[in-house]
Amino acid sequence: MENIKKVILEAVPEAVIEDKTPLTVTVEPDKLRHLVKALRNYTEMPFDYLAMLTGTDEGEKLMVTYLLCPSKDLSIEVAVKTGTADRVNPLLYTVTDIYETAHYNEREVFAMLGIRFINNPDMRRFFLNSDWVGYPLRKDYDASPIKNPVSVESKDIIDTAPRIMETPDGKLKEELVNIFEKDDYIINIGPQHPSTHGVMHFRVALEGEIVKKIDVHSGYIHRGIEKLSEKLTYPQILHFTDRLDYLSANINRHGLCMCVEKAAGIEVPERAQYIRTIMDELNRIDSHLVAWGTMCMDLGSTTAFIYGMREREDILKIFEKNTGGRLIINYNVIGGVMFDIQPDFQSDVKAFIPVMRKALIEYNKLFTGNVIAVGRMKGLGILSKEDAISYAVTGPAGRGSAFSCDLRKHAPYALYDKVEFKEIIRDNGDSFDRYLNRLDEIEESLKIIEQLIDNIPEGDFLAKTKAIIKLPEGEYYQRVEAGRGEFGVYIESRGDKTPYRLKFRSPSMAAVSAMPLICADEKISDFIGIGGSMDYVIPDIDR
Repeated sequence: MENIKKVILEAVPEAVIEDKTPLTVTVEPDKLRHLVKALRNYTEMPFDYLAMLTGTDEGEKLMVTYLLCPSKDLSIEVAVKTGTADRVNPLLYTVTDIYETAHYNEREVFAMLGIRFINNPDMRRFFLNSDWVGYPLRKDYDASPIKNPVSVESKDIIDTAPRIMETPDGKLKEELVNIFEKDDYIINIGPQHPSTHGVMHFRVALEGEIVKKIDVHSGYIHRGIEKLSEKLTYPQILHFTDRLDYLSANINRHGLCMCVEKAAGIEVPERAQYIRTIMDELNRIDSHLVAWGTMCMDLGSTTAFIYGMREREDILKIFEKNTGGRLIINYNVIGGVMFDIQPDFQSDVKAFIPVMRKALIEYNKLFTGNVIAVGRMKGLGILSKEDAISYAVTGPAGRGSAFSCDLRKHAPYALYDKVEFKEIIRDNGDSFDRYLNRLDEIEESLKIIEQLIDNIPEGDFLAKTKAIIKLPEGEYYQRVEAGRGEFGVYIESRGDKTPYRLKFRSPSMAAVSAMPLICADEKISDFIGIGGSMDYVIPDIDR
């Protein structure tokens, strides 16, 4: 870290460095890009991965925090902070030309806090309509329904985007640009659920049957979870995580519990750690089975979908017997797990393992080796390693582009440093590699479970915690490996029983942000299959 501090101070001598975890640097807005570029171009360890971009209302200032990591080692973190005191017309400089993933994240910050980013090519609000009154994540936001009445009238889609560009002489120019060209033939894909894997809306410009450009519209299922969390205690917030990426519900909730436990200094019993890790891997298999089955169905194989649901049902029965839930199991709690495992948990899990292995052979016979299926996946939707890192695409999709990004390896948590498993990486970056990665990751999850299932120690399954949990004042981060990649949790505490600010980092948002890139110049008939290979879940994006 001393070398990194040196790079920071050489770039911006007046930067304020806080020696904590993660290393936190605060700079003035006009120095932000210079510092970020210095870290990005640091030869020894380039900080080329923007893990999280978070906007906060600190009262005196509207702040933005950039959590940066080197893709070579995701356990190294630097939080760069900047802000503006202008609440009427807050402006900061964009980093979209340095990190592509910043594009939608900056638009989210604009929608929620009103900060506009100079030189961002598209400053439309993400999640909210352009005529929304107020900025929901500001502390002085007026949530009165009178301000934003519910309308039952359909609105026309406006294919123009406002932006603020800096001219060569340093002046700022506000302009309105067209999203599409005048004679573009545009079709709508979504926001109905089938094939878009949720209420996602893609405006697609076609040239014949070739995709020319895609414009992503999100927010159809936005529920304001981060805003709601500011009025709830930490145990009350837990249920929200299950309803983000509902296919990785248990893993998401694990991440939030870990963030609170780390901040509060709560030590989780070893028995609970075993149970959590096993349940996470069962949840990962469950998630990958849905991803496999739905992608196969997207490409025309209803039989494959039914096969995938067959094995998934075995996992859901284990969940149901032990937690009372199936999709949304509400099992992880602060300090451990809500209930101890049932007497036949271990035998049920061990009986499932050979069933799943046999099914994997069937899946490959049925679909993986099918010449038509391969033809609709191989060489399509190519995402390079450099683009995967820049767009912050993680999980099986990122690893299909040779991006080593498994947090269970890079920054082990729970019991992942005590088990042997392979990080599944391929380097073609196409739909087929992303497809194969999920099947191979199911086998690795089975190996992890095998190493733990017979070794669950006796003892408590839940640590004793205070009735009301107040976190010490400060900022806390936790990142976990969910079914779709990196799920992040950021909590800013002012010492109260409720968070001052809570932010969830969505792996699906990064996956969708890459769709315009990887679908360009592909046939419209391949669009759905490519989307299936990215495996995004829309409520995880909209939050």
